[in-house]
Amino acid sequence: MNPPCGRCNKPVYPTEKITCLDKYWHKGCFSCEVCKMTLSMTTYKGFEKKPYCNMHYPKSSFTIVTDTPENLRLKQQSMLNSQALYKEDFEKNKGRGFSVVVDTPEMQRVKKTQDQISNIKYHEEFEKSRIRSDAPPPENRRGNKAHPDTQKRFQAIYSYAAADADEVSLQEGDLISDVEPIDAGWMFGCNQRTGQRGLLPANYVRPL
Repeated sequence: MNPPCGRCNKPVYPTEKITCLDKYWHKGCFSCEVCKMTLSMTTYKGFEKKPYCNMHYPKSSFTIVTDTPENLRLKQQSMLNSQALYKEDFEKNKGRGFSVVVDTPEMQRVKKTQDQISNIKYHEEFEKSRIRSDAPPPENRRGNKAHPDTQKRFQAIYSYAAADADEVSLQEGDLISDVEPIDAGWMFGCNQRTGQRGLLPANYVRPL
């Protein structure tokens, strides 16, 4: 008996199964709850047994956490680990001619803020690239300098059903040519089996 998918409730067969967050998923169904961006085991963030991308992961800044004995123990353990890492870094960098920056709570807050700003800019650029009507399609941008991955051939390692009109459907084993990376998660290419050109998820293919 094949278990139901956590997204579409259809049976999940072993060859296409992802087991995560106490559920089973089709590879194509394992996507962000908000923007539907396809995720992998290394890019998802779980919240209440649902997957999210880094940008749309629910912020829990205002959640009140009770100081139970277990939480206090974990907090103390985390502080001890941080102190041990700081001491190790201090010993490594001692005498190298530069100062060691202490990872204070304030520094952690600044770093978290910078990460959030970077994520917001990434998603803004991603959305702009999808809706920009005055830009020529990727296959017409012959004047741009080729990216190192451009012109490489790729092969699909998973099947993928296109979610939008500008995307390319894949079957496992399909050969992809004229590849042009778009960002960390997407690329543009031509499916040699169907002749279809468009966007496809970068984590569903591998270079040949």
